[in-house]
Amino acid sequence: MSSLKRISLASLALGLLGDPAFAEETQPLELDAISVTSDYESPTGPVKGYRATRSASATKTDTALRDIPQSVSVIPADVLTDLGTTSVERALEFAGGVSKQNNFGGLTLYEYSVRGFTTSEFYKDGFSANRGYPSTPDAANIERIEVLKGPAASLYGRGDPGGTVNIVTKKPQPEAFTTLQTSAGSWDRYRTALDVNTPLDAEGTLLSRVNLAVEDNHSFRDHVDSQRVFVAPSISWQLSPDTRLLVESEIVRHSSTFDRGIVAPGNRWGGMSRSTFLGEPNDGDIDNHNNMLQAALEHQLNDTWQLRLASHYKQGELWGFASEARPLNADGHTVNRRYRERDNDWHDSITQLELRGLFDSGPWQHELLIGSEYEDYRKNERVTTINGGNYPIDIYQPIYGQPKPNGLRTGSDFFERVQSRALNLQDQIIFTDKLRGMLGVRYEHFEQSIDDHTTQLTSHQRHDALTQRAGLLYQLTPEVGLFANASTSFKPNNGLDASGKTFDPEEGVGYEAGIKSELFDDRLSTTLAAFHIEKENVLALDPGTNTSRAMGKARSQGVDLQVSGQLTDAVRVIGAFAYINAEVTQGDKTIPTGSRILGVAKRSGSLLGVYEFQDGRLRGSDVGAAFTYVGDRSGEAGKDFELPAYHTVDLLAHYKASDNVTVGLNLNNVFDEKYYERSYSNYWVTPGNPRNFTVSLTLDL
Repeated sequence: MSSLKRISLASLALGLLGDPAFAEETQPLELDAISVTSDYESPTGPVKGYRATRSASATKTDTALRDIPQSVSVIPADVLTDLGTTSVERALEFAGGVSKQNNFGGLTLYEYSVRGFTTSEFYKDGFSANRGYPSTPDAANIERIEVLKGPAASLYGRGDPGGTVNIVTKKPQPEAFTTLQTSAGSWDRYRTALDVNTPLDAEGTLLSRVNLAVEDNHSFRDHVDSQRVFVAPSISWQLSPDTRLLVESEIVRHSSTFDRGIVAPGNRWGGMSRSTFLGEPNDGDIDNHNNMLQAALEHQLNDTWQLRLASHYKQGELWGFASEARPLNADGHTVNRRYRERDNDWHDSITQLELRGLFDSGPWQHELLIGSEYEDYRKNERVTTINGGNYPIDIYQPIYGQPKPNGLRTGSDFFERVQSRALNLQDQIIFTDKLRGMLGVRYEHFEQSIDDHTTQLTSHQRHDALTQRAGLLYQLTPEVGLFANASTSFKPNNGLDASGKTFDPEEGVGYEAGIKSELFDDRLSTTLAAFHIEKENVLALDPGTNTSRAMGKARSQGVDLQVSGQLTDAVRVIGAFAYINAEVTQGDKTIPTGSRILGVAKRSGSLLGVYEFQDGRLRGSDVGAAFTYVGDRSGEAGKDFELPAYHTVDLLAHYKASDNVTVGLNLNNVFDEKYYERSYSNYWVTPGNPRNFTVSLTLDL
């Protein structure tokens, strides 16, 4: 019997029982409880398996992924759980075309590349989350990670044209549950996480959720460790049938060793151990503290229009000492170091007001989004280099404990303030049953001032930018859709040119065309896309004046493929492949024309497959494997230094001992591949993890 029929019969029975005439002639009946379930997937809620069907990141509205005329990758939290990892970067390997970049000595998700272009922007729940130096996002409250490919400035504002990452955090749920997970791994790595979801009233109008995590990690890198405490409480309050308030916060206390990695003598990989630390163990850790509070009030004006008012505030501090390696000396076995102190703090407040609604114009159906945003960001940054000697260390036989430099203190000390005001308009249009379109435009006014306390100089810049997006999707068959889009981006450049004027902002334009498919009775989703992206006004050295000016250009083009789904009730898969040709098309003496863009592999791919037992004593248990390939990459901008290609294989297994107890084992880099995951130069190279394991215990309390 269908759900609809069950509901109709139940309604009829309850109606008859409510009739006084009927009640007088019958005895009270005890009815069985009726359970009504839905397969609807919330765009901010959990994903069943690996295949997401809806997203809010690409449109800021609840939209089916198959109806969006643009590539969107969704990596659910189950991928992090199955891999036994808390790393957002590890999850992004399954998005296709995402590359690891500078991670600021291991302190933060500082930069990454999408489709060949590096960005320092990422978002949480639609708010900019990477202003300042925030701690790396914690997996404890991540529900899904979504990557919108191509320029997204018409929706999110200033940024790079390759793509945008939006992390969707866990929200309070109607049903009460508590999950405790603890894990231990190679090199004395320990973590405990607790997820407590509690309805606070009998009606379910007031819900709460708290995610906590505590970490104490050492590393295969000598003298490198980290500690973290993470707390993320949230409350959802249904104030009335039409009004809901969501309040979320995060508190992060993170300390870790500042680690720039190793050196590649002569741009080669022989001799130096991947575990050797070139800093000083007694420098202590860098502390990175962050606090965030945000609230969103949504009100349903009527059946078709909704108003949303949301505000976000975060504050952070980063401080500590570190010894950083410099280029290799002429003797071939020592590097000089600089001893530095960092003392930074930042504040960022963002307010958004959005109106969403549905209307018809003739035969066309429209879903309209009208939005505004105001941001006020402030940062004090002080980086002090303490001089007084070369402070060298041998890269093959390091001797620690040398006296610290104690000479002249030099460096930078400045206050930066950025204010931006934006208006955006987006229209999703259904022309026919098979043809859909999207139009988007955003106007943004940007102002930046920098007070340099060292030089006593102040610089100002202001820009007005208009960015657009347009796309079409044609549903060729019920299973296959064709799409194409074009969009633009902009990003302000910092600093002043030779004449004391601000630089023109970077501007980008991207084009994409592809195919979206729903295969095997909608069990497997695929997106295959070809793209071409250009960026101009990149800062480059002007040979005439030997100063920087916005004159550079870069281009990235290629194809990427994304696959995710539940092939059978037992088998789930997620994977990606990308071919990216990213290069400088107008450079300078430092980064010549034709140079490959730093850290971007031409070919990369990944595949994760898990088999879950459906019957017998192993029901609910699973086994699986993950394969990752990354091609050779430029290891230093404009130089011939390259990081070699690598591939890794990971194995996983989870044994469901009971309905409430699961034991897990992850074996990572099973074949102990020696590889280098990122670099900034040939003396700042980050080696990848050797073979390692993690064991975990999950309790559903």
